Amino acid sequence: PEPGDLIEIKRPLYQHWALYLGKEYVIHVTSEGIPRLSADGLAILTKKAKVKMQLLNDVVGTDDWEVNNKYDRSYTPLPVKEIIRRAKLYIDGDVTYDLLNKNCEHFVTMLRYGKEDCSQVRRAVRRGASLISKAITVAVVGGTAVVVTASGAGAIAGAAAVAGAALA
Repeated sequence: PEPGDLIEIKRPLYQHWALYLGKEYVIHVTSEGIPRLSADGLAILTKKAKVKMQLLNDVVGTDDWEVNNKYDRSYTPLPVKEIIRRAKLYIDGDVTYDLLNKNCEHFVTMLRYGKEDCSQVRRAVRRGASLISKAITVAVVGGTAVVVTASGAGAIAGAAAVAGAALA
């Protein structure tokens, strides 16, 4: 990788993102060092993340990774010196964290392009909407609205047959 490159780390259920600083170091957001417990001891989702500068190999561990400057097609990267200067301002600081709006991918794209973006979230939202539309069907059977999940799709055919027989 070259300084300023986006590093995509392929975790089992998601991709973690970091920005390459050079000399084997990356900057990324992590929950490390942020309290995650409420007063009553129940775990809660944190609204903050710690920005860390760490060795690439320590962040990656045994996961696969690649340089992925995929947004270069949509945005013009800032000059490398500016990317690195901006990144260094965040090291060891806290940033707002939100899984859908302010996650690790948003953070590194903000550093590289000056704009936050996260295709991972857009894909997940599209998939979720698609699954919901496939999983729920609303039909009118005998003047009654019936909501059927995909696992009960056969039930709507049965209900329609019963309604049709009742109307005959």
